[in-house]
Amino acid sequence: MAAVTQRQVDCAGEDVQRCRGCTAAMEQKKTVVVTGFEPFGEHTVNASWVAVQELEKLGLGHDINLHVAEVPVEYQAVQSLLPSLWKEHLPQLVVHVGVSGMATTVTLEQCGHNQGYMRPDNCSFCPESRCCMEGGPDCIHSVIDMDGVCKRINSSGLGVSVSVSKDAGRYLCDYTYYMSLFLGEGRSAFVHVPPLGKPYSAEQLARALRAVILEILELMEHNKGKKHCLHHQ
Repeated sequence: MAAVTQRQVDCAGEDVQRCRGCTAAMEQKKTVVVTGFEPFGEHTVNASWVAVQELEKLGLGHDINLHVAEVPVEYQAVQSLLPSLWKEHLPQLVVHVGVSGMATTVTLEQCGHNQGYMRPDNCSFCPESRCCMEGGPDCIHSVIDMDGVCKRINSSGLGVSVSVSKDAGRYLCDYTYYMSLFLGEGRSAFVHVPPLGKPYSAEQLARALRAVILEILELMEHNKGKKHCLHHQ
């Protein structure tokens, strides 16, 4: 058996240190999941999913793992998909993006609502209880200060107007947001975008989403360890 030289020992040690460095870098990476919706109703092309696909091309930087997913416009599908997204990726943040035909700005939703779901989905299904979670709180607020994010983005010279809302619409957008806020203990955001070209392109919407997400992550890092009251009856 050949003798092991000191140089080999030193090299092996360096390899171990490099591996530890790589592992540490991976552990420091944040994970963000961003979703958009499939087409529905008059939205034969859903601007939310198109914008999320453009965001995937841009990325969020080398220190953030970005995962994207298209969400069916179906209540029952959302009930099964969202828990799997949170469990599989263990994200620091989940951002859902939806389209609003009434929106003219990129709109940050502050909260999700449990009741009032009377509009049938793409499968002509509607929850019999008209709610997302029987016995759940009427409203769950995000831990993220959307007003603060909005002010920072609007003063950044991005060229895309951002606003804040407290009513995500009592359809699949609101339904998805409420469930995600519950699963993630408030570590979720919902962004409504206008239809493509009214007035923003997919690329402009993607840049706006990127700016919003990075601002949210910075705010979450700053507020780490603070207590929040999420549930409102």
